[in-house]
Amino acid sequence: MTARSMAEPTLELGAFVPFRLNRLAAGVSQHLAAVYQSRFGLDIPQWRVMATVGSQHGCTAQYIAASTRMHKTRVSRAIAELEGRQLIERASSEQDRREREVRLTKAGRRMYTELVPLALEREAHLLACLSGEQLAGFLAGMETLERYLQLED
Repeated sequence: MTARSMAEPTLELGAFVPFRLNRLAAGVSQHLAAVYQSRFGLDIPQWRVMATVGSQHGCTAQYIAASTRMHKTRVSRAIAELEGRQLIERASSEQDRREREVRLTKAGRRMYTELVPLALEREAHLLACLSGEQLAGFLAGMETLERYLQLED
């Protein structure tokens, strides 16, 4: 037996795919944050709540937590802050009166309508560094991993 085979296994964190994905996700979030932090005064959890509520035209806090993978405490805090800024409101759900649905106010809808094209432009700018073939492979790989991990919405 060689000394190498007797050595403990090592992990090169910089090459470890879960670490790289986490680092990439954080970097992409920061890249996008440039759009909504300075101009709209939103932090990442607030942005995720606004984006989810705006695209769903209203939903529960539980739905937001599940779809964004944010802890319910972060979701609740973001909702309270956005409610304080009068960008969202809570109302009884039409399906279940026991649940509270989160909706954009008129001011929130105006912000969302202004913010979405900027976010989509930022996404396009980010993805422009990939060739068409690279982008197709990247998106296909992401979809496969999401399906495998059952992360689809």
